[in-house]
Amino acid sequence: MVRLDLATVLLAVAAAVNAVQVDTPEVLPGAYIVEYENDQDTNAFVRKFGGRASLRKDLRFKLFKGASIQFKDTKNAEEMAAKVAKLPTIKRIFPVRRYPIPQHDVLSTGDDAAALVKRQLGGNVTNSFSPHLMTQVNKFKEAGITGKGIKIAVIDTGIDYTHPALGGCFGPGCLVSYGADLVGDAFNGANQPRPDNDPVDNCNGHGTHVAGIIAAQSNNPYGIVGAAEGVQLGAYRVFGCQGDVGNDLLIAAYNMAYEAGSDIITASIGGASGWSEDPWAAVVSRIVENGVPCVVSAGNDGAAGVFYASTAANGKQVTAIASVDNVITPALLANATYQIDSKSEFFGFTGGDPQSWNSVSLPLWTVNYNTTDEAHGCDPYPASTPNLSGYIVLIRRGSCTFVQKVENAVAKGARYVIFYNNVPGTLSVTARVPGLSAVATIPSGTGELWVKALESGKRVLVNMANPSTAPKFLANFDNPTSGGYLSSFTSWGPTFEVESKPQFSTPGGYILSTYPRLLGSYGVLSGTSMACPLAAAIYALVMNVRGTKDPKTIENLLSSTAKPNLFRRDGVSSPYLAPVPQQGAGLVQAWDAAKATTLLSTSGLSFNDTDHFNPVQTFTVSNTGSSSVTYSLSNVGAATAYTYSSPGALTPASLPSVELTGNFASLAFTPSTFTLGAGQRRIVTVKATAPTGLDVKRLPVYSGYIAINGSDSSALSLPYLGVAGSLHSVVVLNSDNTLLARARDSTNSPVAANLTFTLPPPGQSNITAVRNRADMPKLVVTLAMGSAMIRVDVVPLTNCSTAAQNAKVVFGTRTLGQPEEFPSWYNPRGTLQYAWDGRLADGSYVPAGRYKLTVRALRIFGDESKSEEYDVTETVPFRIRYLTEGKTQKRKRFVKGERALWTVGVERRQTPEQCEADERTLKQ
Repeated sequence: MVRLDLATVLLAVAAAVNAVQVDTPEVLPGAYIVEYENDQDTNAFVRKFGGRASLRKDLRFKLFKGASIQFKDTKNAEEMAAKVAKLPTIKRIFPVRRYPIPQHDVLSTGDDAAALVKRQLGGNVTNSFSPHLMTQVNKFKEAGITGKGIKIAVIDTGIDYTHPALGGCFGPGCLVSYGADLVGDAFNGANQPRPDNDPVDNCNGHGTHVAGIIAAQSNNPYGIVGAAEGVQLGAYRVFGCQGDVGNDLLIAAYNMAYEAGSDIITASIGGASGWSEDPWAAVVSRIVENGVPCVVSAGNDGAAGVFYASTAANGKQVTAIASVDNVITPALLANATYQIDSKSEFFGFTGGDPQSWNSVSLPLWTVNYNTTDEAHGCDPYPASTPNLSGYIVLIRRGSCTFVQKVENAVAKGARYVIFYNNVPGTLSVTARVPGLSAVATIPSGTGELWVKALESGKRVLVNMANPSTAPKFLANFDNPTSGGYLSSFTSWGPTFEVESKPQFSTPGGYILSTYPRLLGSYGVLSGTSMACPLAAAIYALVMNVRGTKDPKTIENLLSSTAKPNLFRRDGVSSPYLAPVPQQGAGLVQAWDAAKATTLLSTSGLSFNDTDHFNPVQTFTVSNTGSSSVTYSLSNVGAATAYTYSSPGALTPASLPSVELTGNFASLAFTPSTFTLGAGQRRIVTVKATAPTGLDVKRLPVYSGYIAINGSDSSALSLPYLGVAGSLHSVVVLNSDNTLLARARDSTNSPVAANLTFTLPPPGQSNITAVRNRADMPKLVVTLAMGSAMIRVDVVPLTNCSTAAQNAKVVFGTRTLGQPEEFPSWYNPRGTLQYAWDGRLADGSYVPAGRYKLTVRALRIFGDESKSEEYDVTETVPFRIRYLTEGKTQKRKRFVKGERALWTVGVERRQTPEQCEADERTLKQ
């Protein structure tokens, strides 16, 4: 049976609701991706709709045959989609979901002017590029291995190929030799794409930074060089200058890259999911199955805690890349000067927003001299504070927000603020507070020097410069706080079905690379977006050395030779290794992978949860070397992470509140020691016993590594994980925060029972004048954990209509049906919202009357056909009535059998209130 694969509903009547920040990718109203059973003419397929649909994108490729279509009447779209799903020529249909432009922190940018001041600050820093040293990429360079002959496709915001460090040209013979722009500059995710053949990136920078990490040429003033500068790059631009992109265009880009002969595809794009069945992830998995490795960033939602895997990184066989912080913090700083006792010195700074620093020369003032005060400037300044309009206020970063600190300074007249950092390097600060003219940041050492001078009674005069035009210099700082450890932002797995994510990590925090020339030419950025392209480049280097492009082989090699690290929080190391759901196999050691002669048959093991415990598993060890090797196996436990902070908690703990323990699983190996001759292999059986002493109600995720040490000095490891507890028993629906609100209310305040909502006339909710008169309900559904399906039933509370009298019974609930775009499939944890105009999934409208909504969320590993497999809650009762154009008409498209009339000021010939009163009288 064909499943109508409806995704998470987010403001289905988007135009009727104020913009609200949500946790899950948005659905593009009326847009659907159709996959054919067999190839067919897409234009002929669209013509069958008789003008009611247009073609968004023809998606007929070798590995995916289908189309993306846009129904012109978005209010009838669900009804049309349901009909399409039943066609024998259609394999499946799912809505277009929009994924945001990749998020990253821009810490500093600098130009490529010929005369640059180059400095080195902060201690024992070498001139070698630290991300390459951390991952052994430098050893490939020493051997002259550059990834030559390998084609890497970059699906991103495009590439500024005019950049001299990126070849300066596009097309055959150029570094960026192939690709396309699928969208155009003006595309924002909701409007019409304007594709062309030029994938240049002049307005965002993300893709250009990614490209430099892979293949920047060394002819640049900062000595940046890509990890695999000999590769060919393909640029597939899927974002405009701002906004987001639909998964239909992502599916198209992946298939275009595959058919262009790419050897590797990298994408630093994603959104919360946790389900490998997600349509985009499933398509990427299909490409991997056909021999092309796909690396995808693991996501930047580390604060969300465990079970927050991102798509398409959570796809089966897709390689998810986590991030570690660079051991060096580079910063591209603008040059300025300061004076202490008339002695002038240079210093570097990073401009923020606002940044009107032209010709500003003022003395410093600071609220206190404590350079370790995390809350420096967080409290209102004392009454004795002077008028700060004639000073630059110096504030330490930490604790409260930048805006709060600036507001306190501005309250005393400040117009200029400089923050000194509490970690290595600088960052670009945005603090748009009325009255503030400019803000900047400086390194911690500079700030502490100034504070010491002020404390001793000296006058510090700061002569600022325009950060856009001031000369730039590169400053490198040691990063003893977080260097080499997992980035705090890197997302945690596993998937909701306990598939291991991420696979391994590379440096992604504090990375210097290329940037569009119009935006500064070079930049220091942070994110798993920066880790992912380095992994892609490493794949190319390993392909050069080993002569294979097989995705599984290379992933297994990189995983087995990766280096796990300790968990670290707030600069303090744990005694335990970081959990596998955070770091995967660990930090990639590329040269070890390329030269390994011992191969493992898998990149990781999952013992699943208690209900689905799979304690006995096997893997193969192969000796491809020229001499015999004796291997010994042992178990090295990693920290166990509690999903919940307490047994009764509903929502998973967020960082830094995730509790870690040293309760490890026990593993038995058969055999635990063995010798393999050259060319031999051995199957090893692993029998796991889950950790003891854990509170299973808090859903602990345990993990660790099987250490495989060889007599030839080889040292491999195989990551494993499992869940000590039942995922099926976990409550997925947060009933307290699943409620009915007004569509206009961005705060999602629950409405009182029996409120009457006034809906637009059927089919008219997209008309502004009508919508402004309406007062629509909004269903807010909060998932504490992911749910593969959400079902919502519209329950009549009276028998005053023919529709109500003919209501069906589903799971014991009388229902007129589900609202448009429900059920919703493969939902991540978080909040989704749905503004309802009375329309049902079959295209009809419910009559005016009194209702409630029953919300069901399928539990993890649940059977959707059984009522007991759902968490259930109900909204308060409410009434609906419809606006009209001012004349009596026959009701159109209402639930079958309903014959009532509707007019302005008249709900029905008999109002619901009158009907309810009659029912009570009859019952008496």
